[in-house]
Amino acid sequence: MATEAPDQNQSSTVAAIQSLSVSDSHADGPSSSSSNPTNQMSLEEKYQIVRSVGEECILEDELRNLLANKPEPVCYDGFEPSGRMHIAQGDLKKIETVGRYLIEIWKAVGMDLEGGKVEFLWSSKEINSRAHEYWPIVMDIARRNKLPRIIRCSQIMGRSEQDELTAAQILYPCMQCADIFFLKCQLGMDQRKVNVLAREYCDDIKRKNKPIILSLHMLPGLQQGQDKMSKSDPSSSIFMEDDEAEVNVKIKKAYCPPKIVEGNPCLEYVKYLILPWFEEEFEMTDIG
Repeated sequence: MATEAPDQNQSSTVAAIQSLSVSDSHADGPSSSSSNPTNQMSLEEKYQIVRSVGEECILEDELRNLLANKPEPVCYDGFEPSGRMHIAQGDLKKIETVGRYLIEIWKAVGMDLEGGKVEFLWSSKEINSRAHEYWPIVMDIARRNKLPRIIRCSQIMGRSEQDELTAAQILYPCMQCADIFFLKCQLGMDQRKVNVLAREYCDDIKRKNKPIILSLHMLPGLQQGQDKMSKSDPSSSIFMEDDEAEVNVKIKKAYCPPKIVEGNPCLEYVKYLILPWFEEEFEMTDIG
């Protein structure tokens, strides 16, 4: 009898997750009024707008189907209030204070929080209020994956597969993967490795509606060979509250080889932050 109880619990967990479908989102409701401009767009127009913000989409057919059946899909973009916020993205009370600071930065750069389209959720509060739903999903994801597969997701914490990880750091990808199902998200826009893990989990439990991945472009760090900005290396990042003098110093010290486009962070910033303000199309090529 001791071995039967886990099987029953696992079955109920899988059934609960399988029941989450595109039409089950907590965002359902009267939001799809005729006054909403998005309802006047064709499916192709909606698709092109959504697809334009992503560097990669897994899978495009699934994205089209989602937009056809869900006028306002739930998008998920998780970020940790672990420090200063750069232009690429312990004590719970202190963490929440930093989190509120990050929200104020989003407001300052123009994010519309009044239109009902954006909602910030405190993970700790959501988990505590529905722990009986959350932790069975976490443990089911953990038991269905081997340790090497979870370690491959360690990059989400700024770690590599070669780093010595704590048990908490190994559990963390399972928790972040569970967030996707716990919050009933349909479109993952960050943390590609975890989103892929979530899709694999859907295959494992035979769930049809997988989270679609729409990966955004990651701005590199300012130093040579840095794939992305890092809070732990202030010289590699331009923070949202840096003043003009600080930005000038960082740019002047940045890796910027003449006549070389590949791996040049300064040209990346020009391409993704400056050129989009102009209507003309530009192409960058290496000069021999």
